[in-house]
Amino acid sequence: MKRSHITEAATPRWLVYSVWLILLGLLTYVFNGWLEQGDNPNQSVEVMEYRDGVREAKLQRNRHGHYVVNGEINDHPVTFMLDTGASDISIPAEVASAIGLRRGAERRYHTANGTITAYTTRLESVSIGAIRLDGLRASINPHMKGEGILLGMNFLKQIEFSQRGNQLTLRQYPEPQ
Repeated sequence: MKRSHITEAATPRWLVYSVWLILLGLLTYVFNGWLEQGDNPNQSVEVMEYRDGVREAKLQRNRHGHYVVNGEINDHPVTFMLDTGASDISIPAEVASAIGLRRGAERRYHTANGTITAYTTRLESVSIGAIRLDGLRASINPHMKGEGILLGMNFLKQIEFSQRGNQLTLRQYPEPQ
């Protein structure tokens, strides 16, 4: 008896590899989005504006225990980390350059990591959603890495902020007439 071999059309290897690569790419994309959301749960902040002119934003603490929020400096999108231990808004030199800020006078700052030299600058506007302050001092910090900007007390002292649990509420009251 003669044995017959029935051959089925095998799926080409390149197709199998392509499917796996696409699947891996999709999983990477989804996982990176999940990680980014954990680092900055406040990527899109809703600011409530009440009849009396009060503006209020509620921020969620990130998985590291910090309040990180998207905002703008001089109408350029940036990412802030709220820092009550920082006197001024502190901007990494690369970010400052990218948004067109000019270095001013040298200034020494005492940080947890020691004394550093940074450069003063003036910001036309700083905003988190509809909460906006104009004409604030900031520092351009050549020692900071990354894109995160420390939103210090020169911004925070001009608004009301309160924390409860994992939520920080920011309130801006209208200027008295």
